[in-house]
Amino acid sequence: MDYKIEIMPKAIKDIKSIPKTEAKRIAEKINGLRHALAGDVKKLTNFTPEYRLRVGNWRVLFEVEDDKVIIYSVLHRKESYR
Repeated sequence: MDYKIEIMPKAIKDIKSIPKTEAKRIAEKINGLRHALAGDVKKLTNFTPEYRLRVGNWRVLFEVEDDKVIIYSVLHRKESYR
């Protein structure tokens, strides 16, 4: 199943604050989510948003609604689960 990617304004701001080489890698992995949530994706328990994508030391926090992946934030692993 293919998904549409929707990136919220906070996630765009987060990506802009990340070094360019890391941001490019993250963007490639986000693009990979289009195809059946490919990548190191884990469903989180008792946490909102419901899913995370791990890209090195960065975590992409997102939810899945029907055929859409909504990305809420991109944070360093130390800050992501507070």
